Amino acid sequence: MEKIKTNFKYVFASLVIIVVIFFAGVSFGYNNRPAVDKVIAVTNKEAEISTEEADFAPFWEVWNEIEEKYPDAKNISNQDKIWGATKGLVESLGDPHSNFFDPKETKSFEESINGEFSGIGIEIGQKDGVLVVIAPLENTPADKAGLRSGDLILKINSVSTADMTLDEAIELIRGDIGTEVKLTVLSLDSEESREVSVVRQIIEIPTLSYKMNDDGIFVISLYNFSSNATDLFDQAMYEFSKSNTNKLIVDVRGNPGGYLDGAVDISSWFIPKGQVVAIESYGGDVEDVVYRSHGYNIGKGALNMVILVDEGSASASEIFAGALQEYGKATLIGNKTYGKGSVQQLIPITDTTSLKLTIAKWLTPNGVSLTGNGLDPDISVPVTKEDLEAKKDTQMQKAIEFLK
Repeated sequence: MEKIKTNFKYVFASLVIIVVIFFAGVSFGYNNRPAVDKVIAVTNKEAEISTEEADFAPFWEVWNEIEEKYPDAKNISNQDKIWGATKGLVESLGDPHSNFFDPKETKSFEESINGEFSGIGIEIGQKDGVLVVIAPLENTPADKAGLRSGDLILKINSVSTADMTLDEAIELIRGDIGTEVKLTVLSLDSEESREVSVVRQIIEIPTLSYKMNDDGIFVISLYNFSSNATDLFDQAMYEFSKSNTNKLIVDVRGNPGGYLDGAVDISSWFIPKGQVVAIESYGGDVEDVVYRSHGYNIGKGALNMVILVDEGSASASEIFAGALQEYGKATLIGNKTYGKGSVQQLIPITDTTSLKLTIAKWLTPNGVSLTGNGLDPDISVPVTKEDLEAKKDTQMQKAIEFLK
């Protein structure tokens, strides 16, 4: 009987030890399980990725550290954390033209490309991490307030723009109609910054205007390469064909670009059919796409043409100006262009979010990349502070003198 009790105690003690070890193992296993398994409110955690070398463990470790230790973690939804993480993923590319848009930003972006939105009327970009005015749109609050291409934006409503993304800057600049935004800007020809107050309005984006000036020179001002730019340019060229002059100025100063097809169509008025207008280079093993002139005939014989450019001439504007410059069809007058020769595609990610991603680079007919370089004018005409104060357009004057 004593032996049975001893054996029973041994068995019981063994069971206790086993149970203790089991629960200790459960506890150890729970606390040391993969971080992703601790996150229970996220779907599609294990979606496939295209590389074998990506280690997601740090991501989920950071996620859980935030959940456990950040004081206001409960005030931030899991979905907002995912949006933030996705933005960080895109920002890791180091490309200011590639952006992930959350639902609010997607709506704002769609409004901006549909031709009407509430803001001040400037196209902004980043150069070397600094926020810069590419171009103020003509007759907008920004234009009337004196903002210029090349101005550096140091602050928005007293908030420093250092390390600020383009999306964040746009969000701060836009606002309700009739409200004011204050920008601290530094012009390239000045040593001191200045504060500019601008009242937000509904911005209607102009596309083109044309006229015959008093010197007998036909002038086309092309403000962007939007979806209707080609038709409007065709109309302008029809009027030019009826005029009694072969002297033409196309002004793309402050033109931030737009559709490549528009640049090709407009270039086709001046470049013989079949010649290269632009090259779309995807890199790697993807074959380049070559865009060629359609060869429209303006019926003017020998054409004397000037294209006005400046720091605000970007993207499709540079394709147009660069092609005509390389073929010797036009003389470029003004300042060095912005240097944006990349192609972005807007990709829907969900019903309410989207990704604007650089997918290729634009090259001139001679294969020159515009990205970060820009075009050097044939005749450089700097604009001084005194010229601006006197509202003196020295670049236009130089173009007229050149064509006379």
